[in-house]
Amino acid sequence: MSSRRSSQLPQRRCCILDLPGGSAAAAVMAMRRTLHFVFKVGDRAKTATFYRDVLGMKILRHEEFEEGCKASCNGPYDGKWSKTMVGFGPEDDHFVAELTYNYGVGEYTLGNDFQGLTLQSSQAVRNAKRLGWPLTEVEEAVYRTEAPGGYPFYLVDREQPPRDPVQKVCLGVSDLPTTTHYWTDLLGMKVLEKDEEKKTVLMGYEDKQCKLELQDVGGSIDHGTAFGRIAFSCPRDQLPDLEALMKKENQKILTPLVSLDTPGKATVEVVILADPNAHEICFVGDEAFRELSKVDPNGNALLDKAMAEDKSEEWFAKHNRQKAIA
Repeated sequence: MSSRRSSQLPQRRCCILDLPGGSAAAAVMAMRRTLHFVFKVGDRAKTATFYRDVLGMKILRHEEFEEGCKASCNGPYDGKWSKTMVGFGPEDDHFVAELTYNYGVGEYTLGNDFQGLTLQSSQAVRNAKRLGWPLTEVEEAVYRTEAPGGYPFYLVDREQPPRDPVQKVCLGVSDLPTTTHYWTDLLGMKVLEKDEEKKTVLMGYEDKQCKLELQDVGGSIDHGTAFGRIAFSCPRDQLPDLEALMKKENQKILTPLVSLDTPGKATVEVVILADPNAHEICFVGDEAFRELSKVDPNGNALLDKAMAEDKSEEWFAKHNRQKAIA
């Protein structure tokens, strides 16, 4: 998957931003919001401990699937898998993590594509110290830690705010100007901050939402096999226009507009894109997603039940074998 190619961004502004009157374009973009980042996990038990006991997040919903997702939500795998949404609050107004677990895969190879998720919570810092979870202070009141699998997280040692504590997700890029053009001119994000020294650009759709930070890594981007996906929502009727715009601009579309069914829940429509660094970007119709993403009060119990019934570790140990390393 790391060999996926995307064409260079033409140096022109997209049609939505060229509309007469900037307020109309701004109103359209204001209807978009950040949703989640998808992590592939090889050890659900350790991962659950990190998100629940260290970070202090809640299990918002848990789902089991017998076959792969039509939009490759679980990666390029066709077998049984699960999806667990975790966050500090409902997905309507919190940025959350989507944890995908493929039953036959025990480990994934990290690249330099995901540079970290930053959240503000003194409680998370205290939890990590109490549980002996490794922390490294990288600057005053900011600690670096890792989720199982090696994913970097940055914990700001300040009181958790009443709004969403998740501040930003940082993605590595090889060409900061070109990538910034893609996210602003084609996807309509606002640039909020630029740091020439750190070679970063911070952007977002709305100030109160989780932000996206682009970090120039000074070389090519390696997605490994753990490559993730960042998701956003927009009104459903924007999806065909977004897909048409990407076709017009000769940009990479990984999954054309498709409907995804979840048994007993809402059917959502998505378009999956790739930016100039092959970062996967999911846009989902907001109306159906709000219905799909309602907090399930049984989510925690469903995850615990699935982990208890997953005998794959015992089977591999009994047969003196290891799970596949993707």
